[in-house]
Amino acid sequence: MNQAAVKIPKVEAIPPTGAHVPLIERYLERLPFEPGDPLVSLQEGSTPLLRAPVLSELVGATVRLKLEGANPTGSFKDRGMTCAVSAAVRDGAKAVICASTGNTAASAAAYAARAGITCAVIVPEGKIAQGKMAQTLVHGARVISLKGNFDQALTLVRELTDTHPIVLVNSVNEYRIEGQKTAAFEIHEGLDGGLEALCIPVGNAGNITSYWRGFREMGAAPKLFGFQAEGAAPLVEGRVIEHPETVASAIRIGNPVRWEDAMAAARDSRGAIRVVSDAEILAAYRLLASKEGMFCEPASAASVAGLLKYGADGAEQIVCVLTGRGLKDPETAIANNDGKVIQCVAERGPIEEAVLGDP
Repeated sequence: MNQAAVKIPKVEAIPPTGAHVPLIERYLERLPFEPGDPLVSLQEGSTPLLRAPVLSELVGATVRLKLEGANPTGSFKDRGMTCAVSAAVRDGAKAVICASTGNTAASAAAYAARAGITCAVIVPEGKIAQGKMAQTLVHGARVISLKGNFDQALTLVRELTDTHPIVLVNSVNEYRIEGQKTAAFEIHEGLDGGLEALCIPVGNAGNITSYWRGFREMGAAPKLFGFQAEGAAPLVEGRVIEHPETVASAIRIGNPVRWEDAMAAARDSRGAIRVVSDAEILAAYRLLASKEGMFCEPASAASVAGLLKYGADGAEQIVCVLTGRGLKDPETAIANNDGKVIQCVAERGPIEEAVLGDP
């Protein structure tokens, strides 16, 4: 597991502005870093905020999509991971660890590889999408498949980091929250402070916590509506879910580490945490792909499913956060798609019929 020595660049004294600038540099004054600190970056952040015309018409408001799948490893986790790994390197760490349903593992593995340090991840056996597993393995992480769920995995890694010099990079790590709050900065800046409601998936609850922190730091207070999957909705049911189940693997979590923070974010923003079914998530997932051209992972679609089901309390300027890219979970895409591949011989007539015929 030894890594070759890597020279880590330093944070610029004057953070540049605009797209394609690492978010630590862009928001240096608002993050717990100083000029001269090491910067472990893949140029994350500055993700698109895209108008969604079909959704806007369906809900009678202006809806935009925050495309966090445009981050380097394909999910919002990169925002927090650049900060968590940069801080770990600054403090002399040689290894990081996380429990994960997939996206955190992929992100931690990539940033650890960039930093030249060791990464270990513990994932629930049979519960991680293949796209995420592929990323984690190719970046060289040590992957441990646990005969248990995410919550058990997180308990174990917390115990390990209490007794070994390994940095935990799950969202219990404050640097993760600090990095992820920058998405709120970008939305606030992009809409000139005009956002009225944010819809967001909720799993381990670090992201809704981060957005609320970011908006508050910008002096903004949009309503935050978080959505959990029906089979993994501890915040809605008010109890730990021992065996969470949902097609949306990224939010298949029964005991969120940021439980109290998430509930406070919803309450203080005058929003709510609500539940959507797997059927509603998949319907939104297909709608986004077929009508908006946005291929996201199933958990991302929970934000849109929730908006379509509950509305946004009369808000006219709404953002739905799409937390991850669709290629993270190719199995679900193939299994839940009405399209088909048309087999055809290499002749003009059959090809013409296949192209021009009824779908």
